Amino acid sequence: MNPSFSSSLSSSLSATALLPLAIAMLAGAVVPFQAGSNAALGRALGHPLWATVASLLVSLIVVLPVLLAMRAGAPDIGAAIRGPWWQWIGGIAGVAYITAALILTPRLGAANFIVCVVAGQVVASLVIDHFGLMGLAARPANLARVAGVALIVAGMLVVQWGTRAAPASATAAVGS
Repeated sequence: MNPSFSSSLSSSLSATALLPLAIAMLAGAVVPFQAGSNAALGRALGHPLWATVASLLVSLIVVLPVLLAMRAGAPDIGAAIRGPWWQWIGGIAGVAYITAALILTPRLGAANFIVCVVAGQVVASLVIDHFGLMGLAARPANLARVAGVALIVAGMLVVQWGTRAAPASATAAVGS
């Protein structure tokens, strides 16, 4: 093995480097549960958009005590208003994601939906990085990064291809 590669690999696998990766994976691991619970909530409330409202309300109820516990200062609304227009699209994206998740997860299944979400996130992230969008530093889309993203998209297609439609009785049981 190349000594410089081995040294680079061991330094990139340090505990301080792995902790953020583990936290990101844990955050990602809860997303399918969010999609499934929101889908069930949408059925219980009678419409997917009510589940979106409920989900965002629960988020607000959870984050407010955290803000108080962290003693976060008051937001600078003026600075936010003067900022670029695109900094406000996070809320719109959140509503779009939550609504898509609760409509599509029952139809596609959790794995099929989430693999499409991940593929979409990675493709969009590569574009954001390459062009330095959203106020982030540009990170060029080199051959290795594009190949990695292509493998993720190929993996998404394999998961979709390998999944057969759920029998009608299984779909009906989920809705009850």
